[in-house]
Amino acid sequence: MTQKGITLRDVAAAANVSRATAARALNSYGYVGDETALRVLEAAERLGYRANLVAQALRSGQLPIVGFVPGDIQNPFFARIAHDIEVELRKHRHNLLIASSEENIEQEKELLESLRSLSIRGFILAPTSATDSEHIVRLVRDGAPVVLIDRVVKEVHCDSVGVDNEGGAGEAVDYLVANGHKRIGLLRDESRIFTAQERLAGYRNSLQSHGIALDESLISVSRSTVEHAVEATIRLFSRRNRPTALFTVDSMMTQGALLGLRSLGLAIPNDVSLVGFDDFNLATFTDPQITVVAQPISEIGPLAAKLLLERLAGKKVAPRHTRFPTRLVIRGSVAHQR
Repeated sequence: MTQKGITLRDVAAAANVSRATAARALNSYGYVGDETALRVLEAAERLGYRANLVAQALRSGQLPIVGFVPGDIQNPFFARIAHDIEVELRKHRHNLLIASSEENIEQEKELLESLRSLSIRGFILAPTSATDSEHIVRLVRDGAPVVLIDRVVKEVHCDSVGVDNEGGAGEAVDYLVANGHKRIGLLRDESRIFTAQERLAGYRNSLQSHGIALDESLISVSRSTVEHAVEATIRLFSRRNRPTALFTVDSMMTQGALLGLRSLGLAIPNDVSLVGFDDFNLATFTDPQITVVAQPISEIGPLAAKLLLERLAGKKVAPRHTRFPTRLVIRGSVAHQR
């Protein structure tokens, strides 16, 4: 019989004890006499038995693993968040399991169901939809510790960590208007995502506050990938009466916009001014450097992990909601429009 095929039952038979006694001896719980325990251990060693301790812990819910379901792990924002959560959890002897929804609601539902079947202790989640949330409601109702990150779902009563998306977007557009821009394009992702709704609201409210009529033709919708953002930017700026400035709602779209504008031969900021939501490494390597709405990303992940760990430790308090302010980082990608 191969090592892989050796079971606890085989060890018990070889040691002439019950399966329960063999389990107690091998896993060091309950009482087993010294002589019996030694006989079980010798039989296990002789047969080459190796217990699947991970599987046992998963089934019993004792393995200290937290699940993180981001929108898209390829997004630098979520990659940094995952790193920071993992670092914080490791301080408390917990591990992180990452499963990206790729902004697909059905995939998100399947992932959460799979993670629950593994008896994952708690969840940090960036919900794909602001409205399709019954699966998350059910998860919280069943008593699973959950922290929502970056995005909020009103019907879900649990801890959450995010930023002032509407205020940050409004500040970006305010800055463009202050530099003389009235035809301000918007490159955004799908409206079912909470952050997209808030950043769109900030864009609209800022224009309204300055007496600028909303022009839907200046809004281009794209999936939050560099490739799709390139295409959306080219569509927006290929028209005759193109925008003089562009506001992008995340770093992936900002990168796509940079490539799309370059492919059209448009220079920043001489031909087009640009402000992006989310700072990213390349923003300071371009010429000119890109003006951005920066989030306090170094604080978001650790706080989410801390809130979840407190829930796992049994803390019973009302849901806590943290909204960090954003900060407009002015660089060289905006020119004054005469």
